[in-house]
Amino acid sequence: MFESAEIGHRVDKQRWKEASTRLRRELLQAQYRLLQDARSAVVILVNGVDGAGRGETVNLFNEWMDPRHIRTEAFGPMTPIERQHPEMWRFWQVLPPKGHIGILFGSWYTDPIQAHVREAQTHDRFAHRLERIRQFERMLVAEGVVLLKLWFHLSKKTAKARMKALEADPKTAWRVTPQQRANLRHYDRFVQVSEEALRKTSIAEAPWIVIDGSDPAYRSLKAGQHLLDALTHAVTRPKPARGRPERRVPAKALGEQGLLAVQDYERRLTRKAYADALETWQGRLALLSRDPRMRRRSLVMVFEGMDAAGKGSTIRRITQALDARFYRVVPVAAPNENERAQPYLWRFWRYIPGHGKAVIFDRSWYGRVLVERVEGFCSTADWTRAYAEINEYEEQLSEAGAVIVKFWLAITPDEQLRRFHAREQTPHKHHKITEEDWRNREKWPLYERAVEQMIDRTSTQVAPWHVVASDDKLWARIEVLRLLCERLERALDKVGRKR
Repeated sequence: MFESAEIGHRVDKQRWKEASTRLRRELLQAQYRLLQDARSAVVILVNGVDGAGRGETVNLFNEWMDPRHIRTEAFGPMTPIERQHPEMWRFWQVLPPKGHIGILFGSWYTDPIQAHVREAQTHDRFAHRLERIRQFERMLVAEGVVLLKLWFHLSKKTAKARMKALEADPKTAWRVTPQQRANLRHYDRFVQVSEEALRKTSIAEAPWIVIDGSDPAYRSLKAGQHLLDALTHAVTRPKPARGRPERRVPAKALGEQGLLAVQDYERRLTRKAYADALETWQGRLALLSRDPRMRRRSLVMVFEGMDAAGKGSTIRRITQALDARFYRVVPVAAPNENERAQPYLWRFWRYIPGHGKAVIFDRSWYGRVLVERVEGFCSTADWTRAYAEINEYEEQLSEAGAVIVKFWLAITPDEQLRRFHAREQTPHKHHKITEEDWRNREKWPLYERAVEQMIDRTSTQVAPWHVVASDDKLWARIEVLRLLCERLERALDKVGRKR
């Protein structure tokens, strides 16, 4: 693939002066159009061979444009905190909002390539990481991000000559690091692995652009022109399709009963049995959450359910057993302005805990295939691709040590109506009932069908759904605690067996 670079091109001083002046003006204009349009973010990946001008190009981009609206991030080896999270976690933290530009100097390609060059991972693992990158980039593009992937290349001969010239000058010798010397010794292996990575990840939505770095003027003009093209594309591409509210439920086969309809809603607990069981299971959860093996695990709990299903009261019974220093409850409502400016999953990646900690989501990323689907807040294409994106997201969490426990609290329409009336008649519960709750109730069949499809498509081995009939809140709370403890115990047993 590196043969595609226009090796050996040179730009004379006069052409450089004229072209760079024009390019600088047009880039700045395009940047302000992007900022005003605020429909897309532009992310620039800067990778390549040492000495090929990556740093100089990044500095030039910031010089030619307004750096106040550019976020430049450089990535080195993962820190201890970053190693407690999925490898893509640190990149999610720095994605620019719509209207802005992000420059990632050393990106999600650096570690997979270097690890394979050092033979610190198998080829199968390398291929798996590249596939994950492809999925990630396709998701970013579908969410409105314009990806510009630049690879700056040098021949081995030119790279050696450049390093020697830097080392020979006392003013520049500091720029040559031991790591760069080691990289040069492994140049052939590095190029071989990098070429495979570029070939397998140069997708239609985000192709790689290889730029010869031997001539600074040519390199700068070439990279700048590609950036201008990306900025222009960001403001001229068609606007995404708007969603439409669902209005009818697909007909079920004769005699077919859905997953929610077949639940046993008659199970009950007496107050005495509930109090005894609550003490037992909260005590068990308290011990599990403090188990030394949790230092290598994190806990992610997801609560979903129809309005008035008892999510809040159940969450409170869980938090009573946990150390407040080590958990966080995240109530999820409609996205705010900052969240709408980012890819959909961004606001959930921010709350993923490190090892030894827990997070409880009161509603979650499943809103895309529930409320956003039913109400038409996203397009059909958005919610249909969300199933695969969610499964991939949860798989990454699991690989990083997270125990994912998902609950759907199921109630019948009659029980929901009873609770709605109770909230209206109880002064300290008035805030729990809104006009939106009544509107949602009118769409019960639509939501029920969406829930059944959600569970069918996202109940996986690493993150299965637990459907809990919740017409009796006492029984549901104990059932949730029991399922949570049993899932934690199995996960911690696996940690013990790996030692």
